[in-house]
Amino acid sequence: MHMKQKPSRLDPSASHETARRELAALISRFAPVDGAHQTAIPSLTFYRYAAPADLGCGVTSPAFVFAAQGAKRVVVAGQAYEYDHLHCLVTSVDLPVMSRVTRASPDAPYLCVKFTLDPQRIVELATQVQLPEPDTASAGEGIAVGLLSAPVFDAALRLVRLLDTPDDIPVLAPLIEKELLYRLMTGEQGKRLRQIAVNGSQTYRIARAIEWIQNHYTELLRVEMLAQQVNMSVSSLHHHFKTVTTLSPLQYQKQLRLQEARKLLLGQLGDVGSVAIRVGYDSPSQFSREYSRLFGAPPLRDVVQLRRRNVVGFEE
Repeated sequence: MHMKQKPSRLDPSASHETARRELAALISRFAPVDGAHQTAIPSLTFYRYAAPADLGCGVTSPAFVFAAQGAKRVVVAGQAYEYDHLHCLVTSVDLPVMSRVTRASPDAPYLCVKFTLDPQRIVELATQVQLPEPDTASAGEGIAVGLLSAPVFDAALRLVRLLDTPDDIPVLAPLIEKELLYRLMTGEQGKRLRQIAVNGSQTYRIARAIEWIQNHYTELLRVEMLAQQVNMSVSSLHHHFKTVTTLSPLQYQKQLRLQEARKLLLGQLGDVGSVAIRVGYDSPSQFSREYSRLFGAPPLRDVVQLRRRNVVGFEE
């Protein structure tokens, strides 16, 4: 007498681990050395590091990021956000950050996928599928870490697989990108993402304020004028700017100035005094004090320490 066997069920965790290893192998092939690697799909960038590394400071852009292998920490205004193969990072506005690869080795390098988010595509998709429009109130901080869902991971993996069949990219990549964006917009970060594209929302206005500061960061910032630029009251601008970025407008500008100064000093593009003036400071002594507060050491000492630590330059 033969017993009828029940069909075996695939262990979801085992299935995910197999898929994760496939993704890591794909990234490793297309990103064979440390650093950033732009792919044949414009929205898709890979990052690889074979050892823990300080990646310096820079400004993030709206993006969806996760690691197929290893882990990374991103710090915004003293608040740390960590992600790995189980967690993803979503940014909805440009933010000044410092970052470090925290888990990597030659045998298991940090391998990261970055999918750049286009606000216009978010608008088009939200309209097409009639996703509920978020209210005009702020959706909270413009950066968040959450669990990486299976549907999102699956869409990302299929997008990466297209790199092995480049003739398919023009036709299939837009379809998978649309699916990936849909999965993100209907997931836990959906409200945050839809907010960046809703004309009149507080997050939309803060994004405009951020853009203005980025374009004029060396100039004197008058908050009253900035509030008029984005059609907000001064108190509302302060409140929502800090909610989204965790910084005030003046603190945001200061971080942009100091981050640019750090890059110039690392690149030996001027002495402390000339760099201070170049990024908008009238007083080199004030510049040195604020630099020390942000980076933990005066400019010249900080640069020496960075070179000893082999800081490789900012990568998102």
